[in-house]
Amino acid sequence: MTKKMFYSLLAGLVLMSASSAAFSSQETLVKPDKLIADSGLSAARVSESENAARRYATFWNTGDENFARQSLANDFIDKTPPEGRKQGLKGALMASRTFRSAIPDLSCEVEQMIVAGDRVVSHLHFRGHFTGTFDQLKGKGQKVDFLATDIYQIKAGQIQANWHIEDNLTLMKQLGRYE
Repeated sequence: MTKKMFYSLLAGLVLMSASSAAFSSQETLVKPDKLIADSGLSAARVSESENAARRYATFWNTGDENFARQSLANDFIDKTPPEGRKQGLKGALMASRTFRSAIPDLSCEVEQMIVAGDRVVSHLHFRGHFTGTFDQLKGKGQKVDFLATDIYQIKAGQIQANWHIEDNLTLMKQLGRYE
C-alpha cells in the first residue's frame, strides 16, 4: 500500500467515523410526530432549524443540560418568562432543575413541529409523576400530563428567542394547587 493510498484510507475512516457520530447523535434527539415545513425553505435551512428545536426538546425530555447549551444562542432571550425566572441559558437551566426536582421522570414529546422562515413552532406534550416538591406542594406520585407550545426564532442554527405558553391550569390542578 502506498503512502497516498494509506492517507486516503485514513481520511475516509475519519470521515466515516465523524459522519457516524453525527448520525448517531441525531438519532438520540426527540423526533416530532409530525413535521410541517415551509416549502420555500431549503432542505438545509429546514434541517438546521428543526435540529435546534429538537435539541431543545431533548433537553426538556432528558434534563441533559448539554442539549440546552447546544440549542440556545449565547444571547438567547426568553420573551415570556414567568415571574422571577432569569434570562438566557441560566433561566432555562434553573427552570429544568426546579421542574425535574418535582417531576424526576419528566418526559417531553413533540407532537408537531412547524418550520417557517426563521421560526419553529413546537407543540410539546409533557408527562411524568409528581414525586418531589414544587413550591410548597409535596408530590404523592400523581400523574402529570400537560401541553405547551413554543415559538422559537432561529439564527445560525440556534434558538435566539422563545415565546412559550404552557397549560399551567391543568398542571397546577394535577400538582394539587387547585381542586
